[in-house]
Amino acid sequence: MTYLEKAELWKKNSNLEADLKAELDKMDDNQLKEAFTNDLEFGTGGMRGILGAGTNRLNVYVVMKATLGFGRYLLTKSPVAQAMGVAISHDNRHKSVEFARISAEVLTTLGFRVFLFEALRPTPELSYAVRNFKCIGGIMITASHNPKEYNGYKIYDETGCQLVPKDADQVIAEINKIDDYFNIDHSKNHNLIYYIGKDVDEKYIADVKKIILRPNLKKDFKLVYTPLHGTGQVFAPQVLQSVGYDVVPLACQMTCDPDFSGVKTSNPENKEAYDEAIELARKIGAKIVLATDPDADRLGIAVEHNGEYVLFTGNQTASLVLDYILKTRKELNTLPKDGYVFTTNVSSTLPIAIAEKYGLKVEITLTGFKFIGEKAREMETTGRGTYVFGFEESYGCLVSDCVRDKDSIQAILMLCETAAYYREKGMDLVDALNQVYEEYGYYKEGITNIGLAGLEGSAKIRRIMDFFRSTEIALKDFKILAKDDVKLGVKYDLVNDKTSKINLPSSNVIKYYLDDNMWFVLRPSGTEPKLKVYYGVKGKTQADADSKLALLEKEVLAIVNMIK
Repeated sequence: MTYLEKAELWKKNSNLEADLKAELDKMDDNQLKEAFTNDLEFGTGGMRGILGAGTNRLNVYVVMKATLGFGRYLLTKSPVAQAMGVAISHDNRHKSVEFARISAEVLTTLGFRVFLFEALRPTPELSYAVRNFKCIGGIMITASHNPKEYNGYKIYDETGCQLVPKDADQVIAEINKIDDYFNIDHSKNHNLIYYIGKDVDEKYIADVKKIILRPNLKKDFKLVYTPLHGTGQVFAPQVLQSVGYDVVPLACQMTCDPDFSGVKTSNPENKEAYDEAIELARKIGAKIVLATDPDADRLGIAVEHNGEYVLFTGNQTASLVLDYILKTRKELNTLPKDGYVFTTNVSSTLPIAIAEKYGLKVEITLTGFKFIGEKAREMETTGRGTYVFGFEESYGCLVSDCVRDKDSIQAILMLCETAAYYREKGMDLVDALNQVYEEYGYYKEGITNIGLAGLEGSAKIRRIMDFFRSTEIALKDFKILAKDDVKLGVKYDLVNDKTSKINLPSSNVIKYYLDDNMWFVLRPSGTEPKLKVYYGVKGKTQADADSKLALLEKEVLAIVNMIK
């Protein structure tokens, strides 16, 4: 069916929601092509898309279709799936409440019990709730850190882990069987919806607080916290206050504003997200600014150092926190001999060096925290090791696997404890990070986000990936040692002219290994219309690392930019 034929079906639907009908009537041919040529797909963070009319947009019909497919998949998982039920939560975005409610109604019509949060809650708490109620699955309505025009839909298994590809593929197969998504029944059994809230909050917070290692550290410094209008406002400040921290929430961003009008960006990876919070921090003399993204699974920080506020990357925060955890647990004699640290193939290799120093094993997964959640589940079910820490470069980590997704509330507690520990030694977190670099080497990472929206953007991403997949490239100032083509499942040893199999699920990712422990990766985003290029270097000094990173980025982008 062509995009025009699909659009015509929508226009002829007499029950089409008024706002979607009005939008359709205003679309020109190019807009129709963008909205209807493709169907919205599941990526690394579930399904995300621009809100609006069309099969390639997120709207109530796409959500109902996804939920019906997910429900039918869950029915195949267990004969008591309906009684086990599904937990559902949502963030602060446009349509989030509506999408959560309609998802619940589709599931109750299928006979499922539904545990629906009474109001917005963080993604990690949804993961926790799935396990708390022993549900068969979970749904989180969120677009994470994406701009306000987006919303999204994440699905979870019975262990509170996002579905990995082999399971998501089965859900997609069920979704694809549904032709008429305008007339999906959601009218029955609404009495099976159970509203949940404070009781779950209290259990979740109690379990999260168990990660605290040194409860008696002095907490004589101020913090500024912002949820960027998102779900962290539900209890992040209260959790910090309850254990003794002096935290000042940024009032203008402590509101459930779907337009994010009080902040320049909803993504804590971007420095503009901290402008208002840093302004408050300067006024009150706060030592650290904490920012969580709208669904509160990611944490970004800015640290006061010599009168300026220094932003940390996700790699830096994870490295510093991991070093503190392992150092402390060794001192307390609670570090397991069979401990594991999990990371991704686009993240810094510094935490690998830290983990190995303390005798822990390291496993590397694909991007997407579901793969780390899967490893935590495997640790629990097989007993082959003990989960200690997991992280990915995009500002997400997990200390305790009582949650099976990245958790900014855990990250906040452990980051603040790390700060308190070093403060007693007369150091701030920048000093502490520099101490880690002095011991392990100056690791530095970078990322280039190449925005390529629309159908032509998707086509160009394919051309770029095809070029690197099929062409033997060379860099002027770096020697290429090996290349992973994760889509083909092959590692190419370019020095010895050998190939071997990669033990990772197939994914459109290409990684190059360079001399002196350096690397770069090309990966199309699974949640946004962009190509991501990641880089990692190691230098003898900070200046050496900076120089190497700039040079590597320049040489790689020169190749990317010549591809038309």
